[in-house]
Amino acid sequence: MSVTPVNVDATSKRARNESPSAAVMGRLLSKKATIVSLVLLLAALFCAMFPTLVAPFDPYNQELVMRLKAPAFLDRGVAGHWLGTDHLGRDILSRIIYGARVTLLVSLLALVVSLVIGVVAGLVAGFLGGRTDAVILRLVDMQLAFPVILLVISIVAVLGPSLTNLIVIMGLSGWPRFARLVRGAVLSVRGLEYVEAARAIGAGKMRVMFRHILPNILSAIIVYSSFELARMILLEATLSYLGLGVQPPEPTWGGMISEGQKYITQAWWVSLFPGIAIATIILVFNMIGDELRDALDPQLSHE
Repeated sequence: MSVTPVNVDATSKRARNESPSAAVMGRLLSKKATIVSLVLLLAALFCAMFPTLVAPFDPYNQELVMRLKAPAFLDRGVAGHWLGTDHLGRDILSRIIYGARVTLLVSLLALVVSLVIGVVAGLVAGFLGGRTDAVILRLVDMQLAFPVILLVISIVAVLGPSLTNLIVIMGLSGWPRFARLVRGAVLSVRGLEYVEAARAIGAGKMRVMFRHILPNILSAIIVYSSFELARMILLEATLSYLGLGVQPPEPTWGGMISEGQKYITQAWWVSLFPGIAIATIILVFNMIGDELRDALDPQLSHE
C-alpha cells in the first residue's frame, strides 16, 4: 500500500505567495458571523442607494384612514404593510428603508470628517512631538472633558438642525479619538529602521508621515473606523430622536422612534422596528470591527 506524499514545500510556497489582502479576506470569510454581517451590511447599503427599488410604498404618502394599522403578520394586521403604519398612515417598512439612506449618509460623512482631522492631527503630534504635540494633546483633552452628547446637542441647538451642520458637528465630535489612536501608533513606529532610512535619503517630513508611516498604521485606523461608524449611527439616531437631526418629513430611524413613543401602548410597532434597525446595523459594524481586528492581527496570521 503506497502513501501519496504531501508536498509541504508547494503548500508553504502558495501561502508565502498569497497577497496580504487575500489572506485577510480569506480569514474574514472563513467565519459565518462575518459572512452574515457582510450580507446584512450589503442589504442596508442597497436599501440606502436604491430605496425606490425596495420600498413597497411611498414613505411620504399619508393615509389617515390607515393610521396605526398593525403589521401584516399579526391577526389584525393589514395585508401589504408588513411592519404596520404610523400615526399618519405611512408605511413603516418603506420609511425604515428610506431612513437607511439618511442614517448611513450622515454617519459616513461625519466619520470622514473625524477621520481626516484626527489622522492629520495624530500624525503631526506623534511625529513632530514637542510643543506641537503638547498643544494638540491639550485640545484633545479639552474636548474629551465635555460629554459628547451634551456638546453636540448644544452646538446643534445654536446653529440649527440642518444636514450640513449635523455632519460637521458630528465629525468634529469624533476627531480626538482618532488623534489619540494615530499619535500612539506613530510613537511606536517613528523610531524604526524604515523611518530612519527614509530620513537618511532626504525625505521630507510630509513624505515620511504620509508615504512611510501612515500606510503602516492603516490597519489600526481601519479597525477603529468600523467601531466609530457604529457610534456615529447611534449619535445620529439620538439627535434625530431629540428633534435635532434631519427634520421631518424626511424619515430617520431616531425620528421614527420619537414619533412612535406617543403611541407605544397601542401601536408598539411604530417605535420597535426602527429600534431593531438601529441595533442591527450597530451590531453589524461592531462584529465586522471585531473580525477585522482579528484578521489584521499579525500574531493570528499563521494560526
